[in-house]
Amino acid sequence: MTAPRQVLAGTTYLLTRRCAQRQFLLRPSKATNQTFGYLLAVAARRFDIQVHACCVMSNHVHLVATDRGAQLPAFFQYLDSLTGRAMNALLHREEDFWAPPGYSAVALSSPNDIVDKVVYLLANPVAAGLVRRGRMWPGLWLAPARAGAVEFEFARPAHFFRKRGASTMPERASLGLVAPPGFDSPEQFERTVRSALEARESLAELELRAAGRGFLGAAGVMAQHPLTRPRRPAPFRGLNPRVACRDKWRRIQVLGQLVQFLQDYRLAFARWCAGGRDAVFPPGTYLMRVLHGATCAAPG
Repeated sequence: MTAPRQVLAGTTYLLTRRCAQRQFLLRPSKATNQTFGYLLAVAARRFDIQVHACCVMSNHVHLVATDRGAQLPAFFQYLDSLTGRAMNALLHREEDFWAPPGYSAVALSSPNDIVDKVVYLLANPVAAGLVRRGRMWPGLWLAPARAGAVEFEFARPAHFFRKRGASTMPERASLGLVAPPGFDSPEQFERTVRSALEARESLAELELRAAGRGFLGAAGVMAQHPLTRPRRPAPFRGLNPRVACRDKWRRIQVLGQLVQFLQDYRLAFARWCAGGRDAVFPPGTYLMRVLHGATCAAPG
């Protein structure tokens, strides 16, 4: 049984979702970029999610985003469902689109941790040996270079949504990148990310060259078949962290708070199962609150 996830308003996360069997089902193309960008824009607006950066690789998605209204599970359920069905329609397939068990959400504890994960996702195409710089990635790559100043606009995918009739989806959806909490301005956030990204990309290029590897290139990426997968096997049973924090003592504090949440949750859940509907669950409890109307303590 998966441990309950603490969902607190205002938390910034590194979010990751992987395609079934590591297949290149999100391989960059105009239709793929438009489909995911449109659905992300609609879902973010509907569930009050602030997106700070995004990179859609061929077989997985990375986002750094802030959950302003403690609706992250509902956001992902909506985005996953529509993306899976829309992309399956585009690819003429019927199997599961996403890999089990679900999405990864790593809470970021400080502005430095946020910058680190934003740079990580933006440099992902370089580290994977696909393109020399992240901005050359032909897939959806949304960097905070103009955060707070420009909105990216996407048209409703015609291959999936009806032009007329009962569809309630807007004809166009816009997604504006904003600076995350902890930064004085979008410009400060953009400068910090840009400097760190340049260093990360240069290091990744040097490491690839030292290993005798080059870059596949944008044309090579787009020539891959969506049903193929990486030649290298996936790491087996890697870590699945809940939080990311470079500061040792802050990390100890955050992990202690998470342990306390789990202990308080289990005590409240045991009382609930024994018939005590007056059980008070800890702040950040999601499913018991949404599905069963359980009482939750206010955040401290």
